[in-house]
Amino acid sequence: MKQLLFASFFLWSFTAPAFSQNVVKQAPDGFDILRADIPHGKIDTVSYASATVGTQRKALIYTPPGFSGKKKYPVLYLLHGIGGDEKEWLNGGRPQLILDNLYAEGKITPMIVVLPNGRAMKDDRAGGDIMAPDKVQAFATFEKDLLNDLIPFIEKKYPVLTDREHRAIAGLSMGGGQALNFGLGNLDKFSWVGGFSSAPNTKRPEELLPDPEAAKNKLKLLWISCGESDRLITFSKRTHDYLAEKNVPHIYYIEPGGHDFKVWKNGLYMFSQLLFKPVDISSFQKYVYTENGTPAATDTGSSKQP
Repeated sequence: MKQLLFASFFLWSFTAPAFSQNVVKQAPDGFDILRADIPHGKIDTVSYASATVGTQRKALIYTPPGFSGKKKYPVLYLLHGIGGDEKEWLNGGRPQLILDNLYAEGKITPMIVVLPNGRAMKDDRAGGDIMAPDKVQAFATFEKDLLNDLIPFIEKKYPVLTDREHRAIAGLSMGGGQALNFGLGNLDKFSWVGGFSSAPNTKRPEELLPDPEAAKNKLKLLWISCGESDRLITFSKRTHDYLAEKNVPHIYYIEPGGHDFKVWKNGLYMFSQLLFKPVDISSFQKYVYTENGTPAATDTGSSKQP
């Protein structure tokens, strides 16, 4: 019996590293620069009927290099901020270049990325008073548009996997709050959730996750990141503190920067590499910023930042 146990341990000691998850490092210089020597994905504009809003609405769709209608893909819904629309990520964040470069390096799982307009109202442009009550409310209304109109449209038009294990949602600022609100509020729909510099529209933690045990069982990955000098960091921190108190596994990544695309692009760079892959929650504690992009030493198993 002892020999069997020793043999089992010996085998495990050599095979376990194969299942470990490498910590994704801070984005290097050039991660968002166009490279002419690699295959590129494609950006399309689509129009879908929204029963929620009562009009046709637009979204951008990124399909990866080598996209084929003969295979099925997981989907990331990537949301913009209060001052933007479906083109904000494209204009300010270069998500297609970030993803193209990651594909060329073999670092991400092929996926379709949907960039919708998160302001669910008939005049959904980002003009005028963007803080007007009806425009702010439209960001909450988008939950119904997303679940009832956009997702069914994407699943009818594109070859996508339709289970929650293959559906992710993330966003910046107002979109980060939406991602946390909608993702954690619909654990039957999303298993991968990311908030980059989430804004004050983020629900209080007790509302976000009234049942922490359900989150532990259903979430594959919960990512929260923010710039350390961002005045909105309190909304990310209070969510992190609650999750840590309830022992809900998550990554809390604070880096130098403010409320800007430098932080948001890095959030996409790091978050996207973890999607739709086996997850090792023991690696979450290692996501602490250092200047060379490697994890800082930690002395506990806590996910809290020092």
